[in-house]
Amino acid sequence: MRLDKFLKVARVIKRRTVANEAADSRRVSVNGKIVKPSYEVKVGDVVEIKFGDKTAKFEILQIPKGTGKEIGD
Repeated sequence: MRLDKFLKVARVIKRRTVANEAADSRRVSVNGKIVKPSYEVKVGDVVEIKFGDKTAKFEILQIPKGTGKEIGD
């Protein structure tokens, strides 16, 4: 799954366009490397997002199967 889509589906960032802009502006890194929104995330990846002067860091434990619309949310 693409990084921007993962951030939206996992509810880390509310909108995919915002996730896309964050990655384009070099505020998102995976395993210590700055990545593009099209980066394919994998289980075990460590994602780090900079929000102003704060940083959120987490490990991907599983990839969601689909969006809320697809699974009847």
